[in-house]
Amino acid sequence: MADVSIGIIGGSGLYKMAALQNVEEVTIDTPFGPTSDALIVGTLDGAKVAFLARHGRNHHLLPTEVPYRANIYALKAIGVKYIISASAVGSLQEEVKPLDMVLPDQFIDRTRSRVSTFFGDGIVAHIGFADPICPALAQVLGDAISELNLPEVTLHRGGTYVCMEGPAFSTLSESNLYRSWGGTVIGMTNLPEAKLAREAEIAYATLALATDYDCWHPEHDSVTVEMIIGNLHRNAANAQSVIQATVAKLTANPPVSKAHKALRHAILTPLDQVPAATKEKLGILLKPYL
Repeated sequence: MADVSIGIIGGSGLYKMAALQNVEEVTIDTPFGPTSDALIVGTLDGAKVAFLARHGRNHHLLPTEVPYRANIYALKAIGVKYIISASAVGSLQEEVKPLDMVLPDQFIDRTRSRVSTFFGDGIVAHIGFADPICPALAQVLGDAISELNLPEVTLHRGGTYVCMEGPAFSTLSESNLYRSWGGTVIGMTNLPEAKLAREAEIAYATLALATDYDCWHPEHDSVTVEMIIGNLHRNAANAQSVIQATVAKLTANPPVSKAHKALRHAILTPLDQVPAATKEKLGILLKPYL
């Protein structure tokens, strides 16, 4: 398979777009087990892209159960250099209304049971993560959204994504705590993806799609599954338009990203001292430095 430079992680609805052609399912064996689902590879306006349903096409994986390492490894294995992560989120701020789009530039980690690194087993690496989102990719994504001028949608550039464990939604006290910390939106999946993408030297940006006001807002009902599903369908249609426009921009002018060299000064273990099995397992990450 020819290299696919653009990967999209999100719901299965994202790859059910009429413009996607030459579609094939690709299964990648990874040292970290199977991916959430087969990769859906096709061409979008002539550009080759790969879609991955984060929770599986039947949404059978809890946020804690998503095989984050396998997913990012598989995208790296087919040549992905840019990942757009489309995710449903709750809003923690009045100005971010349901159906709005947020491009967060920071995270707060409230997860407890996630493995968020490829390293260990004889090799130590510490990536720089002060800026967890690639600003160059977020800029392209934001410009695409702005030019679409979507009805009912306000774009918010920047903000903090609180990543919680789930699967239950927040208590009222938790929701108010996250607001007091300056959280903008809350979700359950993107921080492990962002950490692993950085280790894999892939530029990563989140397209956060607001579905509700979490449970903090006194004039709105507490979050329910029914409310989320209704807004998910409306968000999915908007997200398809955004993905198509962003892919066109990335293909025409791929941005330079610091993420593409994230391991250059991050690996502390001398590579000739790394166990052979670990070196083989992480071959696609370590290849530029061997």
